[in-house]
Amino acid sequence: MTGFLKFTLKIILSMEFIIGNLGNAFIVLVNIMDWVKRRKISSVDLIFTALAISRTIFLLALISCLWRPVPYSSLMIIGKLMRVLNIFFTVTNHFSLWLATCLSIFYFLKIANFSNSFFLYLKWRVKKVVAVALLASLLILFINIVIINTKTDAWIDNHKANRSYNTVLNISEQFCHLFLFPNTMFTLIPFFVSLVTFFLLIFSLWKHLKTMQHNTKGSRDANTMAHIKALHTVVVFMLLYIIFFLSFLLQSWNNESLQKNMNILFFRVIGVAFPSAHSWVLLLGNNKLRQALFSVLWCTRYRTKI
Repeated sequence: MTGFLKFTLKIILSMEFIIGNLGNAFIVLVNIMDWVKRRKISSVDLIFTALAISRTIFLLALISCLWRPVPYSSLMIIGKLMRVLNIFFTVTNHFSLWLATCLSIFYFLKIANFSNSFFLYLKWRVKKVVAVALLASLLILFINIVIINTKTDAWIDNHKANRSYNTVLNISEQFCHLFLFPNTMFTLIPFFVSLVTFFLLIFSLWKHLKTMQHNTKGSRDANTMAHIKALHTVVVFMLLYIIFFLSFLLQSWNNESLQKNMNILFFRVIGVAFPSAHSWVLLLGNNKLRQALFSVLWCTRYRTKI
């Protein structure tokens, strides 16, 4: 039963990996083709493209945590390799989360309406705000990498002193667990930023609906629809983000019990659902990408009938 469950979870994980990368590849392909055709690219399309590329690499990083070292390999060799893998995971996870957060900031500044002078200052400079947010996040990434290197050195020194070579086959698991908690804590920062933009968008929509009460157009004007569409995207993002955060938090909560059963693989299946599903949410929520997808599906269906 355990073997069958493990096999099933690995099949689901593989399907998530394939489906997520198909969505990311489609986003990149459509935006690059449109870029070549028009010889320019909008800010939101640029964020979409960068996010899709980072998500593709991030999915590879998530799968890399399932890697198992060769038995009886040198502890130093495995330690160096796992250091690279964990830094690779941290960097890709960072850009995946922060580019999605920058997209939330972009939607908020473009759609929300406030009379506050500071908000208007940011709204008129939305491209610079997004660029500064992404650059500022690099400091957080640097701190995270420093922590990874420090923890890796301490772990290797500890195992050298104890000569614990009987756990070589589980070293990849130990490393993944070692960095799960700090990585999870660092994901709280972009999560908090996205949460703030979410509530501010709701407040902006409430204010807009209040001013539209006596308007003959009702509550379904273009501005209202833009608010609702952006909120749909941000709501799904927040829900997937929470699931992703909880999956990593639970993995780091009790390492020993997780290693003894299928929970760790189950939580990874849940974790991979975030970058895979969110890419399709963005794809279907964007008019250009959605129309391109339907065109491809229609052409494929038409050709199969011939």
